[in-house]
Amino acid sequence: MGRGYVAHAAVTAELGPHGRTRLTRLRSDGPIALRETPDGVYLVGAAAGPLGGDRLRLDIEVGAGASLRIRSVATAMALPGDGESVYTIDAKVDGHLDFAPEPTVAVRGCLHRAVTNVELGPAATLRWLEELVLGRHNEEPGVHTSRIDITRAGRPVLRHELRADTTSRSRAILGASRAVGSLIRTEGAASHTEPGLAVLPLASGGTLANAHAPDSATLRRLLRTAESLPA
Repeated sequence: MGRGYVAHAAVTAELGPHGRTRLTRLRSDGPIALRETPDGVYLVGAAAGPLGGDRLRLDIEVGAGASLRIRSVATAMALPGDGESVYTIDAKVDGHLDFAPEPTVAVRGCLHRAVTNVELGPAATLRWLEELVLGRHNEEPGVHTSRIDITRAGRPVLRHELRADTTSRSRAILGASRAVGSLIRTEGAASHTEPGLAVLPLASGGTLANAHAPDSATLRRLLRTAESLPA
């Protein structure tokens, strides 16, 4: 195992006495800095990375009736270092969580793994966006693996994994695409396909949209198309 940051940040949102969401916990640690704003919480990179060897964790809790919006201020760069970097997000949601950070760039030589576990309560709703750029300009990507597991009341809603590396850009996989992304919503049941985009209904309700594109701007347009589809 490589040596790097070991950090554990956390945020908890609960419904306040006047019907407004309030943050009852906001703990930053190491490179994960959390900042409260009028429209939610922003992830601020307090250090470069994640770097190889880092072990980062973010815990998210959203109480019943509360709504939490999480964004980031800038693109994250998964950088090479001493071994594999791991970023784990554990979310427990009984209200509504809208998680949509800026893209992650898999820099050449990186070895990064993103692990997400979301536990939904019976009435919880979720919007979860992930975007990945394969390398910087004119650069081959490193190795980036992301996995998300979503359950509701102990039953699986979605188990989704993506591994991206230099072989991903073969004609049989992504071809000329340098950006991939997914949008998960627990509401709606749309179904749609077009070049670079597939929107699939989930068995338990909601949709999974997968997209790939030559650049992040085109990727985001495709994912916006997915979100604009009628339920």
